[in-house]
Amino acid sequence: MSDTLDTLENITYDELNEGDTATFTRTLTEDELVLFAAVSGDVNPVHLDAEFAAGSMFKERIAHGMWSGSLISAALATVMPGPGTIYLDQSLSFKRPVKLDDTLTVKLKVLRKEPKGRVVVECDVRNQNDQQVVIGEAKVIAPSEKVSLHKPRLPKITIEN
Repeated sequence: MSDTLDTLENITYDELNEGDTATFTRTLTEDELVLFAAVSGDVNPVHLDAEFAAGSMFKERIAHGMWSGSLISAALATVMPGPGTIYLDQSLSFKRPVKLDDTLTVKLKVLRKEPKGRVVVECDVRNQNDQQVVIGEAKVIAPSEKVSLHKPRLPKITIEN
């Protein structure tokens, strides 16, 4: 018997319907912020330097906008439609900054199904106070075959000071 938290199961194109929704939630930790900077190469001091950020319009360090965008990618790839999804297009509009320890929830909503397995999905990202931080639309090719897989185990990576 497998634990559903360790399983990824997709929703095929034929199973998807307009109006279907799904969510994905993640909290921005210090480690994730620094690791995102390292992986992306975006070392803008507004993300990494508290003193510099204090003098910015935000008055404190903020997350990379694309960290929020990456959560949309994760939601599409792991929740709806899930494994086998091919990302084609994404629009993003950043509405407010994301700060350390914010918990973001990505809400996906199927807007329409198009020919050749294409699906247009609304992407609404909100913080723990239900404030919209990002809004956009994605176009994906939804999988045509049903799969259920064990979620890959990733190494636990932390930053040492």
